[in-house]
Amino acid sequence: MATLTELVVYPIKSCAGLSVPQATLAPSGLVAEGVHDREWMLVTREGQFLTQREYPRMALIAPRVDGDALVVEAPGMPLLRLPLAHDATAAILQVQIWDHSVPAADCGDAAAAWFADAIGGACRLVRFRSDVQRPTSTKWTGGTPSETRFADGYPLLLIGQASLDDLNAKLVAAGRAPLPMNRFRPNLVVEGIEAFEEDFVESFSTDGLSLRPVKPCARCPIPAIDQASGIPGPDPLDILQTYRANPRMEDAVCMGMNCIVQEGAGQVLRVGQHLDASIAF
Repeated sequence: MATLTELVVYPIKSCAGLSVPQATLAPSGLVAEGVHDREWMLVTREGQFLTQREYPRMALIAPRVDGDALVVEAPGMPLLRLPLAHDATAAILQVQIWDHSVPAADCGDAAAAWFADAIGGACRLVRFRSDVQRPTSTKWTGGTPSETRFADGYPLLLIGQASLDDLNAKLVAAGRAPLPMNRFRPNLVVEGIEAFEEDFVESFSTDGLSLRPVKPCARCPIPAIDQASGIPGPDPLDILQTYRANPRMEDAVCMGMNCIVQEGAGQVLRVGQHLDASIAF
């Protein structure tokens, strides 16, 4: 039996997350306080997506919901209010996220200027359009269709707390500081399973709700970035490389599992909720 211990929504891709006590499960990921996971994204003027890999200070951009707006703050910056209501007149910008090209709603010059000042580089802020669907690759789902918004590949990322504990024990043994879970930016954190047992779970389920892990999460350098300061530090990938290189992923270093919503879209997930973890045999 697994217990859901944290739910995190990331309103703006690669910016700070919003830890919430409950969230609605949509086919494209979590929804909390009227905001979808990875609903907004920063891109270059040409539409190429941006992350903390290019601009580590994105970690310091913190969104929160206030009434009918997404309020965004960053050190030394005035508050920015983004209306939650979709703007039907917004200009369309074709954006590129990995292999996908998606039409997105441009959030305007004022928002672009604010974010450019916040990260120290030219950019545009775009929003996922409500009339667009971005299908995920079926290569890892056995043909089962799924969808996401501006997440890298799949609607949910799940990590077991024991997996982080295992890594931290190895970091401490090597004379390094342990890391908080936010370095790995999951949507779902669970306790009650063994370290990296999520790799072998067929489904996490309860009462008509089923989340299916489908693809190991190959890690990039973002876990090296302190999410509280936006400053890169020692990269844990060197430790993970010693025991987490995955031959199914061409020996990429993996931690956490990308999941799809197999059943239960529209249901509410709550911190403290118990989930049956069925092992795949």
